[in-house]
Amino acid sequence: METKKEGIWKLKDVIFVTMLCVVLGVVYLAAVYLISPLTAVFAPTGLSLLGTELIFGVWFMAPTLAAYIIQKPSVAIVAEVLASLVEVLLGNMYGPMVIVAGIIQGAGAEIVFALWRYKRFDRTTMYLATVGCTITSFLWSFVRSNYLAIAPGLLVVYFLVRLVSAFLFAGVLCKLMGDSLAKTGLLKSYALGRAAANG
Repeated sequence: METKKEGIWKLKDVIFVTMLCVVLGVVYLAAVYLISPLTAVFAPTGLSLLGTELIFGVWFMAPTLAAYIIQKPSVAIVAEVLASLVEVLLGNMYGPMVIVAGIIQGAGAEIVFALWRYKRFDRTTMYLATVGCTITSFLWSFVRSNYLAIAPGLLVVYFLVRLVSAFLFAGVLCKLMGDSLAKTGLLKSYALGRAAANG
């Protein structure tokens, strides 16, 4: 159980989250350049948005992975905003609005960890965090991408595809990455690494 003092960020936390977000910011930007070819594949079917939804979970990786490793308040939302900022600085074509999306997506994950008072960081909360990201980002899509104009049936399909993408990338993959890093001993200074060392 984490004490109030242990919940405060330390310099090592700031450094780690920053480094992680630089790497994931590059990954985020790379995913952006996959959108065009993927949407082109689905364009003949009239479901071009599926190209984006299939990889949407990539943009939720920072909050779940960082929170799983550091296990402290505000890590999820800060990590997502930082990764989004890096993505913008590297030349994301969508500009500063990406940071707004980062805040919204990060909040989706942060809310889930907050519901457990930052005392539970495991498979369940990670997977629920991906649901949180999916819901908040989908609500933002209504505002930003005019999803209101899409037929209800298609909206359900797009939501489910985004949810599965989030589950696979930000849930399953990030947990595997976190656990694998913890086993190497590289995370011994962080909550996940200490938990792995203690068996």
